[in-house]
Amino acid sequence: MARVVVDVMLKPEILDPQGQAVQRALPRLGFQGISDVRQGKRFELEVDGPVDDAALARIHEMAETFLANTVIEDFVVKVEATESAAGAQK
Repeated sequence: MARVVVDVMLKPEILDPQGQAVQRALPRLGFQGISDVRQGKRFELEVDGPVDDAALARIHEMAETFLANTVIEDFVVKVEATESAAGAQK
């Protein structure tokens, strides 16, 4: 079993009111030196079987049609090692 992560973020030219609210709150909470905050979404997909080119193509299609609004959002698909696979490598 493998984990595929889809990170979805607003495009840089799109206003991010949630990110701006966090950015304004940080100094009041004692966190200095942060010049910008962008808020996004992360989807972790557990995939049965190998993550080959066909599986990645299906996940890319899923992200493009369902997980992200591609008019205002960009997304990145990446494969991550699962804990069981990472533990086996130690």
